[in-house]
Amino acid sequence: MSAPFIVGIGGTPRAGSSSERVLSLSLKAAEEAGATTRLFGGEFLERLPHFNPGAEGSSAEQVELCDAVRRADGLILSTPGYHGSLSGLLKNGLDTLEFLRADDRPYLHGRAVGCIVTADGGQAAGGTLMAMRAIIHAMRGWPTPFGAALNPANLFDAQGGCRDPRDSWQLSMVAEQVMEFAKMRTGS
Repeated sequence: MSAPFIVGIGGTPRAGSSSERVLSLSLKAAEEAGATTRLFGGEFLERLPHFNPGAEGSSAEQVELCDAVRRADGLILSTPGYHGSLSGLLKNGLDTLEFLRADDRPYLHGRAVGCIVTADGGQAAGGTLMAMRAIIHAMRGWPTPFGAALNPANLFDAQGGCRDPRDSWQLSMVAEQVMEFAKMRTGS
């Protein structure tokens, strides 16, 4: 049996963004549980063309993202909470998955999707988490019961991990729930 393949999508164009760093930590927890992972961070998402549903063909980046999601057993998404919703970069990445509409497993069908939000306020985090879950449902995915909501102020310690064990627990819980569902689905 092969290891579950978990795809992480998120971050911002700013190098070292909180949302990309916590996504990396959650993917690391999935790897420690036996997954192989692939990260599509802010730099990649910034190069992704704006999704155009009427476009002929697709860019190399669009093909790369779609191929990875097509193979994925689960996903973890991470975004800053921008005015109560997810970032345009992440939304464009998810819109790009429209190219999977004719697949045997269209969109996010049959895949567990974990959600991580970094936001300064609880209201922005809660609104963003609800928006992410609504999008995942619309794309036929399974949002995990637990979603991480983290305040980026003083989030990281000097080694790049989370300063507060409760924040580390949240990121591990997202990975654990994605992995649990992926293993049930794949029989791993």
